[in-house]
Amino acid sequence: MARTKQLAKRSSSKAKHKTGVAYNSTSTPPPRKSPRKNPASSEAGAGAGAGESKRRHRHKPGTQSLREVRRLQKTVNLLIPAAPFIRTVREISNYFAPEVTRWQAEALQALQEAAEDYLVQLFEDSMLCSIHAKHVTLMKKDWELARRLGKKGQPY
Repeated sequence: MARTKQLAKRSSSKAKHKTGVAYNSTSTPPPRKSPRKNPASSEAGAGAGAGESKRRHRHKPGTQSLREVRRLQKTVNLLIPAAPFIRTVREISNYFAPEVTRWQAEALQALQEAAEDYLVQLFEDSMLCSIHAKHVTLMKKDWELARRLGKKGQPY
């Protein structure tokens, strides 16, 4: 059987206060202890009352992440911002070879593309290792296994 709402019963023109004293409908009613909630605007934001802002739509967990992954897979742009990458390259090269101070723009661009390609492949291999291990989160052991299987770099 369907549930129905119970409507509030209307009172007569004269209502009694808790003390039993009747008051006129033209006079002010006794003060309430707490403000009455408006049934039109619930806490979930179903109704748009006066002065209320509409709540933003919430996506299911993971939807935004998948959308971002698809967007990044379509793009051909570099993922790491150029300026921080160039600063890091100059800092590392200054540490190992202080006499090298000048870099060609094409050399920095080629280095960034190679670094990003390496990292993306390492991410892919690590993700495959984590899926094979039947877990979703990338862990350090997945990175180590991907590097070991791909013969990429020294294991740490």
